Amino acid sequence: MSVEDIGVVTSLRPGEDASRTAGRLKSLSDVMSETDEKLRLGHTAGARVWPTGFGALDLALSGGFRSGELVLLGGPQGLGKTAMMLQVLRNAVAANRTAVFFSYEHGAHSILERLLAIEAAEVAGTDGVNLTKIRAAFEARHSTANNLASRFANAPGGPEAVRSLEAYADRLHIHTSSGLHTTLETIHDTIAELAQRDGRAPMVLVDYLQKIPVPGSSLGEEERVATVVERLKDFALEFAVPVVSIVAAEKGSLVGGRRMRVHDLRGSSALAYESDIVLIINEKYDVVAKHHLVYHLGNAERFRQWVVLSIEKNRNGVDHLELEFQKRFDQGRFETEGRVVEEQLIEERVFRE
Repeated sequence: MSVEDIGVVTSLRPGEDASRTAGRLKSLSDVMSETDEKLRLGHTAGARVWPTGFGALDLALSGGFRSGELVLLGGPQGLGKTAMMLQVLRNAVAANRTAVFFSYEHGAHSILERLLAIEAAEVAGTDGVNLTKIRAAFEARHSTANNLASRFANAPGGPEAVRSLEAYADRLHIHTSSGLHTTLETIHDTIAELAQRDGRAPMVLVDYLQKIPVPGSSLGEEERVATVVERLKDFALEFAVPVVSIVAAEKGSLVGGRRMRVHDLRGSSALAYESDIVLIINEKYDVVAKHHLVYHLGNAERFRQWVVLSIEKNRNGVDHLELEFQKRFDQGRFETEGRVVEEQLIEERVFRE
């Protein structure tokens, strides 16, 4: 099966083989014929949707992330950007999709530990084995438990977690990426290879965008980010999958007690222009209007247990909506139900369902 056979279209770049662009240019007649054929076969003729598994977010996005979309997630350090998007990837492969994670920040084993904690929580909730105990189990020496199943046999949710990972392990691919060597071309070729091998292109997660090198370039930060984000958008269209990327913030914005917005992201103008969806995560305590704290002192600790996920841009639907999700960082995850923020936020009106 060729790449063209599975509906993957490539874009021509200087120096690239023109044969890679086969199928890029089509008449409207061709598009209508292809659409009729899909409908005749009982297939969907519109965008494919990848539910995130975060209920309130999927509701706001009319189902989830769509094929061809570039999704960006920004926010302060340590607020769980990687954890949230790893949960999204996990939810995709658990639903029989495929995915690839280009990880510039974490090794493959660290991702395995996080997934074990997520799966244990799916079974045992907050009683599921946490990350600290998972790491301790892996680091223990002289244990007679010489495989994953036996090492977590007595951990709450452990046996079920291992079985769940085994069920989708072949569909979730981890690329341990390098800020020196994992270029845009490497990302493109890896996606194409997986699409060729699996017969369908994978959902893509990049952690994080500013780490992607542009070799031989003397571009400044803004221009380099623009190049990277443009190409990631091309990949989303070419392979007809969502491409999700975590983005870094400007150093000057990384201070407590303020609300991070799109303009605080590194290369913000290019990011805002090229992306289809921009999500910003903030700690609720930092962004809620202060009268909720002054007159209700007990709210302070409660708000620290939640993050606010703002839909700053959504090309295909509702935006400027604030959702909140509860942290479960000892298990490397969030509760997935979520809800619309009811409290007034800094420089924002009140949002209610």
